[in-house]
Amino acid sequence: MCKQILSGAVIALALGGLAQPVAAQVTPREEMEMLANEARDGQPESELLYGLALLRGRDGIAPDPAQGYSWIRRAAHEGDVYAQYTLGNLYAEGRGTEAKPDRAIYWGRQAAQGDNRDAQYRLGKAYREGKRVARDDVAAIHWLTKAAQQGSADAEYLIGKMYLEGDAVAQDRLLARDWLDRAARQGHSEALNVLRGLAAVVDATTMVYRQSTDELKARAHAGDPQAEYELAMRYQDGAYDVTKNDAKALQWLLSAANHGNLLAMRTLAHVYNQGELGISRDPQQGVYWQQRAQQGRGR
Repeated sequence: MCKQILSGAVIALALGGLAQPVAAQVTPREEMEMLANEARDGQPESELLYGLALLRGRDGIAPDPAQGYSWIRRAAHEGDVYAQYTLGNLYAEGRGTEAKPDRAIYWGRQAAQGDNRDAQYRLGKAYREGKRVARDDVAAIHWLTKAAQQGSADAEYLIGKMYLEGDAVAQDRLLARDWLDRAARQGHSEALNVLRGLAAVVDATTMVYRQSTDELKARAHAGDPQAEYELAMRYQDGAYDVTKNDAKALQWLLSAANHGNLLAMRTLAHVYNQGELGISRDPQQGVYWQQRAQQGRGR
């Protein structure tokens, strides 16, 4: 069967269904039959997609976790990294097969070594918690850092918490703030909550803006979004040599958000939802700022 027939449309079909048929002459069920034929021909990508379809049930295919496991296992043995990650999860959950913690770790490690970000995060978390493997702080930091370098917000948050608490690493609030800020910028709500608590701690500001208020104000007045956000946090908490001032905190938060600072946008969403900084609760404004943060834009 010609591989081009399937293209990206079948991937969407196997993972979640298609909004419209790929072509008027081919039904979703026929697409699935093509996918099954390619899987039987030994194409790893099709084995994976057919296995996922069997796990969940798609377009006339009844859910069959055992068969899904079987196809995903074939793809994993043939080197498909996502199949390896999925197979590890199936062994961990006992879905479609008997739960086997040792095999879950084995296949999770295979996927992590193949640069699967989620597998790297889960493996690092397992080493940190000592779940299914002996606790290994060095391995935990290694795999969590690998995942964070690929943009995993969960890994960024966990590394930040580890530095904050001195868990497996030397306590360093500046590094904690840096990692938590990365996670918060991706919308990680727990990271944002921790950052709000850190804002009141004198030595927890970022390395870039650990400076006098006059220097920070100069940067903020020049339109630097991160300086505007940091200045807002100082006014909110009365940190350093700044007198607590809710109105100025709100003013600089708005300026930072309108200049594109995603953390400021998410903070504003919280402020309006909770009615903080001297303003009444305004859920509409809360939704507005949350949506802007999700869209990743300022003005």
